[in-house]
Amino acid sequence: MDYEKKASISSKQISEKKQEIKYDTRDYVIGYLVNQFEEEEFYVPREYQRNFIWTNTDKSYFIESVLMGLPIPFMFFADTSDGKIEIVDGAQRTQTLVQFAQNELKLNDLEILTDSNGLSFSDLDIAVQRRFLNTNIRVVYLEEGTTKNVRQEIFKRINTSGRLAKPAEIRRGSFDGPFKVFLEECVQNELFQKLAPRSKEVEYRYEGFELVLRFFAYTDSYQDDFNNYDGNVAKFLDRYLKQKNKAFDDKTITNSYKMRFEKMLKYTEKLLGERGFRKSLKAKSTPRARFEALAVGISIALEENPELPVRDASWIDDEDFLIVTKSDAANNKSNLKRRINFVKDKLMGENDG
Repeated sequence: MDYEKKASISSKQISEKKQEIKYDTRDYVIGYLVNQFEEEEFYVPREYQRNFIWTNTDKSYFIESVLMGLPIPFMFFADTSDGKIEIVDGAQRTQTLVQFAQNELKLNDLEILTDSNGLSFSDLDIAVQRRFLNTNIRVVYLEEGTTKNVRQEIFKRINTSGRLAKPAEIRRGSFDGPFKVFLEECVQNELFQKLAPRSKEVEYRYEGFELVLRFFAYTDSYQDDFNNYDGNVAKFLDRYLKQKNKAFDDKTITNSYKMRFEKMLKYTEKLLGERGFRKSLKAKSTPRARFEALAVGISIALEENPELPVRDASWIDDEDFLIVTKSDAANNKSNLKRRINFVKDKLMGENDG
């Protein structure tokens, strides 16, 4: 292959494609952005944009970031042939700003600006309203001549390039403290590694940390019937980790948590052998719902009966168990309790036959 010729052809193509994209950056204050959207001077191209999928909690979280003055990721707008401005990327954010400014959104589930929960825009202090409307939103502005195909390609790349951080990654990076350190030590436990294997890909995104955190959060919450659990796993775990980091500095507490974890693992090995929490001995990963059911169910049973005998465990392959652990998405309170109690009752001999 003539690499010199190929390099020349490649260089020409790169130059041509770069010329198709002309842009600059602009700052729009929110008040102007809202007004232009209301006047339909700024619009969302429905032919390739996704539907408005943000929940009220998502919207409130975004507004909270704006009110706190946190930097907002660039939005992408484009000039069009009729002089209107197309929102290439940023539709969810723009529509949220408009809804809030029009008093169509009440803030909820705020975890930092908690005193603003339940408030609409007009309920805020007038000075806060003014600062909000005068907040700059930075936009990458695609100039006239940028084709529709190029705009669609930009939208696709913005929304598919890279990989969004998973809740476990965000959580691990957001909540420092002694309990987080303890959880990371638990992940390195050799028996845990053996009984709950994870692929390199998922472990690179801290799946082991997520499993151990769920174990402690659910075992701690079992006794009060999961009163603080509303089905939103991410928020439940965030609150739990944050609270534990503040109170987890006593050696006695640390040792009791370590003992709970190790007792559960040792009993699991006796009950299930090398298969552990996997669906089969050949499986290379550990399903979350299955781990939750077994690990938490075993721990609760051991708490109720420290001398718990090792019973027949053939039920782990029965249809009933597969049904209660079939999906991690089914995380409402009743489903979570059902799969944990299923295991606990089997071990206690309460639903045999």
